[in-house]
Amino acid sequence: MKQTRAWQRMLSGRRLDLLDPTPMDIEIEDIAHGLAFVARWNGQTHGDFAYSVAEHSLLVEILYRRMTPTAPVKWQLAALLHDAPEYVIGDMISPVKAAVGDGYGVLDDRLTAAIHIRFGLPAKIPVAVKRQIKKADRISAWMEAVEIAGFSKAEADKIFGAPDPALTQGLSIRLRPPVEARQDFVSRHAELLGAMP
Repeated sequence: MKQTRAWQRMLSGRRLDLLDPTPMDIEIEDIAHGLAFVARWNGQTHGDFAYSVAEHSLLVEILYRRMTPTAPVKWQLAALLHDAPEYVIGDMISPVKAAVGDGYGVLDDRLTAAIHIRFGLPAKIPVAVKRQIKKADRISAWMEAVEIAGFSKAEADKIFGAPDPALTQGLSIRLRPPVEARQDFVSRHAELLGAMP
């Protein structure tokens, strides 16, 4: 019986096995490129450009820093990379994840571990850190819902929880060409990696 192919060729030339990913097959340029072309909200947003996972990840990292200003740089990097597996498995909205079941989570966990190890993070980050990153992720989702996805504030409050206005002050959703989000993602990654002890 012929085995189904479970690897994908990356633009860097790496061949990433989705069922058994290794840190050696992870490149930040591949991640940034993929995330810059993956649309949040299945593309159901207002504007001339899709709101990409790369852009979302940059915002989550900013929100995480605002929430935890004394957090070590490695956890800021973890916040930036929180959705990195989506460069190959896409951004599946929560209702679809629930319908698909555990398989998506297992795939996401394997890719996350390989990505973390590649960039000097532990395969699994501490639960308390993961919770804080998830909180920043939900604040970003609230902002996206209200600003570009057509939700009322009351509806977004009910689904995502109303954020502390101090955390979102001066921030807004940016819709721009993928190349710009990709470049900023790579640059921020390099800054954080360079600041790690």
